[in-house]
Amino acid sequence: MQAEDEVGRNILPRSRKTRAVLAVLALAAPKPVLRTRLTRLLWSGRAIEQGRGSLRQSVYELQHALGAGAVSLLRTTRDHLGLLDDRLWLDTRVLASTTAGQPIDLRMFRAPLLEDLDGLDPAFEVWLAEQRRQIVHRGIQLAEAALVAAQNANDRRDAAEQLLAIERTHEGGWQALIRANLELSDRTAARLTYERCLNTLASAGLLPSRETSELLRGASEPEIPPLASAKSASTDQRVSLRVLPLRALGSGTAAGLMPGLAEELSVAISRFRWIACSVSAAQGETGSPAPDSDYMLDVTLQRGSNRVRVIVRLLDLHSGNNVVWARSHDAEVTDLLSLQNTIAAETAAQIDPQMLLREGERRGAKPLVTPTSFDLTLRAIPSIYRLEPSGFQAAGELLALAIELDPANAAAHAWCAYWNVLLIGQAWAPDPSAAALRARQLAERAVTLDPGDARALSLVGHVRAYLDRRPEEARALHERALSLNPGLPLAWCYSGLALCYLGLHEEAIKQITWAQTLAPHDPHAFFFDMALMMPYFLRGELEKALSSGRRAMELNPSFTSTYKGYLATLGQLRREREAARVMARLLELEPGFCVRSAIERSPMTRLLDRNLYAEGLRRAGLPED
Repeated sequence: MQAEDEVGRNILPRSRKTRAVLAVLALAAPKPVLRTRLTRLLWSGRAIEQGRGSLRQSVYELQHALGAGAVSLLRTTRDHLGLLDDRLWLDTRVLASTTAGQPIDLRMFRAPLLEDLDGLDPAFEVWLAEQRRQIVHRGIQLAEAALVAAQNANDRRDAAEQLLAIERTHEGGWQALIRANLELSDRTAARLTYERCLNTLASAGLLPSRETSELLRGASEPEIPPLASAKSASTDQRVSLRVLPLRALGSGTAAGLMPGLAEELSVAISRFRWIACSVSAAQGETGSPAPDSDYMLDVTLQRGSNRVRVIVRLLDLHSGNNVVWARSHDAEVTDLLSLQNTIAAETAAQIDPQMLLREGERRGAKPLVTPTSFDLTLRAIPSIYRLEPSGFQAAGELLALAIELDPANAAAHAWCAYWNVLLIGQAWAPDPSAAALRARQLAERAVTLDPGDARALSLVGHVRAYLDRRPEEARALHERALSLNPGLPLAWCYSGLALCYLGLHEEAIKQITWAQTLAPHDPHAFFFDMALMMPYFLRGELEKALSSGRRAMELNPSFTSTYKGYLATLGQLRREREAARVMARLLELEPGFCVRSAIERSPMTRLLDRNLYAEGLRRAGLPED
């Protein structure tokens, strides 16, 4: 990040948090930004008053950095901060104002936007990811337009290279570059481009489409093989985790307070079928792994008067024993049994997605010579969590290949079912009926392959409730899933949704809230907030519904289901201006959405609930058809 005044003087604040405040205000200009929005973005882990105090300090530092120009550039009110538009120049605006045919400044894409502000706060990370997505999306739009407008093979080759400089995994760009080289009779360049394509996609955990693989087929030269073939693997392939015995910090016998904690942690974690969990027989030196372990769970205890603090850390033994997750728990000495249960439940719920993402990204970071069905399944999971269109489609292809390689892989079937459910929910399915049938078949097959897989059972339940409109049957499946793994947040959330569809809104709120308690920073926390919004809305607690909806949109601005309930809530509150903005975004994400389609697709069983939902959408201005 760089900031200069009109004479070239550096006015970049020293503090990274203050730089982030400047960045948010600049990208939002000329619109002001709520102070509460800034505190939620940059001090999300602090109490409200602490966050406000920190923001005030940053505003003071920003005014000092801007110097004499602060008065004419920075607007401050009790509730808002903003930058005046006529005094501001941004490189991102140059890109935004670039039209098709104009040259694109590729320097914008040599590094991620605001790379030096990574890691400030989890909420800021979500905001920053969306800003980066918008920048890349705009660049891709311009480069694709240039590719379409290219008049000859040389121009198409240049345009394709430009597109790939912006988005290296854009398969259409690779195809255009290969075709342009073939059109120029440069088969050597075409072959080298194909190999570049394979290596680039493989490094991102992706496979080329059949269309790409067949571009050079039929030539007199030997056929180029597809990406290294995968081999089938048994469905019991798992990632190993070793739990160390409780270790006391300081003097005394504090470790004897909870002698069974390591075993209870092992039991809770082992309920996740893909993790092989064991307990070390004796406490060794921290960070000294067993040779067959992938991760290690280190547990320490401190005691002070009548209180104890237990710190649990997850160490990745493949990356220099780095701590990749940590959590502390405090309680009175008199309530140790409850604390032990809480630690085990929350630890299992929170390290499951952490390990899934790390293992998927690890396998996708470098091409594997013979990836297994298990490898391909894990590769797909990060893109499912991110829910970005291009990566999401590639994840579906990886899961299909995983199932083809190992038809007995229950986890691949379950994740592929989940993929199809999200595909329908996002309105990305070309044939929603076919996708619904596929989701149903995959989920039921996953349960047949492994009846003890709680995730698969929960997915079958969600398919029954959301797609088949049979929430009563789903309720029984969710109860079975939770009996198998009470530490699975997704099962609690899906169970709460089924209760909401049945009109049991109070119980639904309790179950979805428990999912959030178990895993407050789950990668799909936006889904939990979206789910919680609906029972609040249907109970008439509209401000709580708005609060949940706002959190969901902030965590994932592309998740369409959030906008629907949020729009209905705004309609009931008669907030026309905000409703118009939200409706425009919803129709951008899902063109053609209307009141009729909302009711036809709604799984709510009570006529009163469906009518309330439809009335809110109508009041918000959504078209009837």
